[in-house]
Amino acid sequence: MRILTSLLSAVLVTLGGVAQAQENFQGLETIGKPKPMGIGFQFPATELMRDVVWLDNFLLIITTAISVFVTLLLAYAAFKFHKSRNQNPGTFTHNSVIEVLWTVVPVFILVVIGVFSLPILFKQQEIPEADITIKVTGYQWYWGYEYVDHGFGFESVMLQKDELADYGYAPDEYLLATDTAVVVPVNATIVMQLTGADVIHSWTIPAFGVKQDAVPGRLAELWFSAEKEGIYFGQCSELCGQAHAYMPITVKVVSQAQYDAWLSGAIDEYAGIPQFVQLASN
Repeated sequence: MRILTSLLSAVLVTLGGVAQAQENFQGLETIGKPKPMGIGFQFPATELMRDVVWLDNFLLIITTAISVFVTLLLAYAAFKFHKSRNQNPGTFTHNSVIEVLWTVVPVFILVVIGVFSLPILFKQQEIPEADITIKVTGYQWYWGYEYVDHGFGFESVMLQKDELADYGYAPDEYLLATDTAVVVPVNATIVMQLTGADVIHSWTIPAFGVKQDAVPGRLAELWFSAEKEGIYFGQCSELCGQAHAYMPITVKVVSQAQYDAWLSGAIDEYAGIPQFVQLASN
């Protein structure tokens, strides 16, 4: 019986009739996941994340300069105004020049930060026209995905340790991998519409530079365009309950041809709108 089942599965994979089988995508590199002893950000797979990395480095230069300046100033003050060198303390209480400087200089620094950070923020929040729209619903404790343009959806649940190998994941991807993944084509503009079914969740993919709360009764949006094929992981970033740590996110970025093949199988499996059907538009 087991042999017969294996043969049947092989036939299904060959025919491409099961979206789950097509999700394996042989040879797809795992890119977006934490690494042991890793520091810094994950590989920036989108323009949004590259902007975030640049801004972080830019701010690091500013904060380092401020920290060094303040440390040197404190060391200078401790040395110059030590009791052994100032038997008679000064009687002045104000210095107009210094007071103007410590007001104007921080304002100038904040203006500079704002000039470079606000365009990056606006780029994240201004949603472009979508190539693919996916509605995301956060549940306690798993995710639901609906491919709006094709009328089908599925739920994505974390894999247990003994299930990882069956789905092609490594042992160290426990708590990251899910039974079904969001599949999108490389370089496509993806708009995610987010809501919550029970409490507030947060859909986050660090390598994409996206994080958005999924709030019950509201519909929020985020967007990304992944520039490199691979498997990317994220996790819910809101404290949504006792199983908060067990609702990961898996996104597979594939070629357009692989996506089209997966989409065809997914439409069949999840009873979506056939691609040859033309719906009336308003």
